[in-house]
Amino acid sequence: MSENAENVLTQEGPEGIRYDFNEGCRVWVPDGAKWTVRLRDVDTDTILFLNEVVGAGFVGSNKKYYVRFEITVWKDGKEVFTHVCNLKDREVFIDMHMGGLGDHIAWVGQAAAFVEEHGCRASFYVNRNLIPLFEDVYPHIRFISEEDMGDRQYYASYKVLVFFQDKEFAYQPNDYRQSGLSHMGAYILGLQPQDRKPLVAVEPGGRPMEEPYVCIAAQASGLSKYWQNPRGWYDLVRFLKEKGYKVVCIDRDRVTGPPTCTRSIPHGTQDETGNRPLPERVRWLQHAEFFVGTSSGLAWLAWAAGTRVVMISGYTEPYNEFYTPYRIINRNACNGCANDVNIDINPDDPFFCPRHKGTDRMYECSRVISFTQVRTTIEKIPGFGEVSE
Repeated sequence: MSENAENVLTQEGPEGIRYDFNEGCRVWVPDGAKWTVRLRDVDTDTILFLNEVVGAGFVGSNKKYYVRFEITVWKDGKEVFTHVCNLKDREVFIDMHMGGLGDHIAWVGQAAAFVEEHGCRASFYVNRNLIPLFEDVYPHIRFISEEDMGDRQYYASYKVLVFFQDKEFAYQPNDYRQSGLSHMGAYILGLQPQDRKPLVAVEPGGRPMEEPYVCIAAQASGLSKYWQNPRGWYDLVRFLKEKGYKVVCIDRDRVTGPPTCTRSIPHGTQDETGNRPLPERVRWLQHAEFFVGTSSGLAWLAWAAGTRVVMISGYTEPYNEFYTPYRIINRNACNGCANDVNIDINPDDPFFCPRHKGTDRMYECSRVISFTQVRTTIEKIPGFGEVSE
């Protein structure tokens, strides 16, 4: 850090010491003395750093995720400062802005629980387009975008993001592929790992159609997440309609995918695609009999809306997402590569299939999920098929 580090750290201690808990635990000591600086994890009683600093110098922890740090500083052999991280009534910044819809829904519930546990004054840096989904239902939390970044100083900050190459575990205490998207935010923020459903805003207006209906979303952020069974969606839509349900597709895009492999929404559905406001999507989902989709942001939104979710995914392990009793995976084929710690995910490759790319086994994880398996799972939903004429 530069010689102006004392002007960067936000908290002032005695003897000219500066400190904060932004990007880990950070301490700056001024010139004119021989200092000893110790950083300790209070909850595990582990000394993480202990060293001498002669003259002006900066100390920063390797761990950037939440740790209840204790700072102790000695000046010329005499203890002059000790401070234990305490977030109560402090300004705290949590960065989630690089995630998509599903990521935010997985993380905001965890971050909100963190705020409640610590009683801090929080600012959540999120995708600008998702602010309307959260800000009104969390009035005590400040949801901000890039334009609001520089208007205050923070006592502490944390990044709740997917870290693909964090081999030193600086930003997360364990590999996100092991903890799953649903729980990784809890680990980063020092919470007990469990699903924590966030609140989401809903557009007023009540039920959008009188007839009983099912919402579906067939599109996803990569081909590895699609249900690749060539007849799957066709047979499923026909089955649901035969049982008396309208089938409403709420994907954002009617046609999407890489140029050489575009995908359209399933034939026979009511087309409600489009870049609609997310609170409107919540209204459609809250009144649906259930939702059927892949490991996508709309599946996470359905879960947050309180809708029963049928999730079709061979690419991810079930623990990667929230718990649903209607989770479908076929273990008789290759599966779960998204959570294999021996595989580096490449989100920039639209044809990502790390084990079988370019072979006749490509995407078999979802291709072998049969309509029969999906139908059998749906038939377990209480009240399914009890549609009044």
